[in-house]
Amino acid sequence: MQDLKNYIREIADFPKPGILFYDISTLLADPMGLRMTVDRFDWLFAGRDIDKVIGIESRGFMFAPIVAYTLHAGFVPVRKPGKLPAATVSQEYDLEYGRDKIEMHADAIQPGERVLIIDDLIATGGTAVATADLVRGAGGEIAGFGFIVELMFLEGRKRLGEANIEALIQY
Repeated sequence: MQDLKNYIREIADFPKPGILFYDISTLLADPMGLRMTVDRFDWLFAGRDIDKVIGIESRGFMFAPIVAYTLHAGFVPVRKPGKLPAATVSQEYDLEYGRDKIEMHADAIQPGERVLIIDDLIATGGTAVATADLVRGAGGEIAGFGFIVELMFLEGRKRLGEANIEALIQY
């Protein structure tokens, strides 16, 4: 799956000096890169009886609805505070320099539903862990995690426990 790296643009010193940013906009813009990404998620998670696919704001939104469609599942957005119109549940999590919060509609996941969580990147794993906590709090089961890019040196995978974790590209 490392051939997907050819579709990722690397930008040095963004958003600040010393950071190498992996830009997926070039993958999204290329029809074959986009198709390969969605097809690989579909192949990895097909047959796992997934009821809902969560997309984490904001780049998880670009892939999760398409993956949900291919898996015959529903789509659930997980967003930053104040962006969802109905009653929400929230989860705080640690950042490198502080804390943040995500929200999900309170009625988005039903007890016993199997949920796949999709995002563009796993770094330290904080956002993915917080999303999994929202799912479990609603009575859902984690069917797996799908990431386009994994920054292995930050070891975020370790924070996700025994869940099925798939990363299409690893750095």
